[in-house]
Amino acid sequence: MSLTTRDAQVIWHPYTQMKKPLPHIPIVRGEGVYLFDEEGKKYIDAVSSWWVNIHGHAHPHIAARVAEQLNTLEHVIFAGFTHEPAVRLAERLLPLLPGDQSKVFYSDNGSTAVEVALKMCLQYWVNTNKITRKKVIAFKDAYHGDTFGAMSVSGRSIFTDPFNQLLFDVEFIDLPNAGNIEQLKSKINYLSNEVACFIFEPMVLGASGMLMYEAQYLDELIATCQKHGILTIADEVMTGFGRTGKYFSCEALSLKPDIFCLSKGLTGGTMPLGVTTCNSKIFEAFLSEDKLKTLYHGHSFTANPVACAASLASLDILLNPETLQNIKRVEHMHREFAETIKGHPKLKEIRQNGTILVMEWETGQDTSYLSGLRDKLYLYFLAQGIILRPLGNVLYILPPYVISNEDLEYIYRTILQALKDI
Repeated sequence: MSLTTRDAQVIWHPYTQMKKPLPHIPIVRGEGVYLFDEEGKKYIDAVSSWWVNIHGHAHPHIAARVAEQLNTLEHVIFAGFTHEPAVRLAERLLPLLPGDQSKVFYSDNGSTAVEVALKMCLQYWVNTNKITRKKVIAFKDAYHGDTFGAMSVSGRSIFTDPFNQLLFDVEFIDLPNAGNIEQLKSKINYLSNEVACFIFEPMVLGASGMLMYEAQYLDELIATCQKHGILTIADEVMTGFGRTGKYFSCEALSLKPDIFCLSKGLTGGTMPLGVTTCNSKIFEAFLSEDKLKTLYHGHSFTANPVACAASLASLDILLNPETLQNIKRVEHMHREFAETIKGHPKLKEIRQNGTILVMEWETGQDTSYLSGLRDKLYLYFLAQGIILRPLGNVLYILPPYVISNEDLEYIYRTILQALKDI
C-alpha cells in the first residue's frame, strides 16, 4: 500500500477540504533545495516548505548540532530550570535584532509567539495601573496565525469566518501609502486612549497574498503610536532571518518596535520553535512583589534544547558571509526576471522584496484564496518538478537561499511557459 493511500486513511491535512483533496505527495527524503517522493521524482522546493527552510533540507551542520544535543539533553522543564542552548541562543539573537531588545520568551511556533506578544501588551496596561487599554490595531489584510488571539488580529476571511463572534476587539486599518497616511495617523490619534498595541507584518503581508508597502509609512505609524504610548509588535515570523535582504525587515525602519515575534526560519526549518522578544520597558512592567503581575504563560516544550541547538546552528549559517551573498544573488536574479515579464498582459502586478518575488495573475474573476486558477497553477508546476503554492491568483517564489542559478532559471523559464499555456 502506498504512503498516499495510508495517509488518506488516517490523516487530516491543514488548509485542505478532505472530501476530494488533491493527492498528497509522499516525500521520503530532502537534500538542499530538493525533495524526493517515494518513486524517486525530484521537486525543487521553491517556497521553502511554508517559508521555513532557509538553508536547504537536511543541512549537515544543523543535523550534526541536533544529533549532538539529542545525545546530551533532549528536553527539560523551563519553569525553574534553564540550559545552555536557550541562554546561548538568546545571547546571540538579541544583539541581531533592531533596537534595544532585552529579553527572550520562548514558545512553540509563530502563532504562539504572537499570542505571547499580545498577552504581554494587554497585561502591560493592567500591570502599570494606567487607564486600561484593550483595543489592538492591525492591518485589515493581516495574517498572524490560527490560534484565537492570532486570528483576532488577522484580517477577517474564510480562515476566521466560523469564529468571528468569538474574536476580540480590533481596529483594522488599510496598508499605509502616500494617499492615506494622514488619515491613518488621525485614526490612531483619535483611538489612542483605548489602544494597547499595534501589530504589523513589516513591509510584506505573507498569507494575504504577499502584499507590500513602504517602510517610510510604517515609520510614521510607529511614531504616532509612540507619541501616545501605544506598544508596537513586529511580526517577523515570515520576514525574519534574511527574507527581505536584511537579517530582519525592521532594519529598514528608523523607529524600532517594542516587541518582535519570530519563528519559521529561526531553526532553519528543522523543527518548531517560537520566540517573542521585548525591550526593558515591557519586561519591567512585570517585575513586582505582587505575583499577580506575573506573565502566566508557558508551553510544555518551551525552549526545547534540541530546537535551540538547531537555531544556533542555523544562525551559524545565516551569519556566514556566503549566506548573505546568496541572499543578494537571489534578490538580484528575481529583480532581473521581474523586469523581463514586466507589463505581461496576463499579470496584474509584479512585486519583489528581497528573496520574495510575487506575480499576481490577471484573472478577471475570483482572486481569493479559493480561486480556481490556484489549483491549475499548483498542478502545472508540480508536473514540472517545482513546488509553488499559489495564494489564490498570486504566484510567488520564496526559495531557500542556497538555490542555484540554474534552478532559479529553470523556475523562471517554467513560469514563462505557464504564462503561455494557462
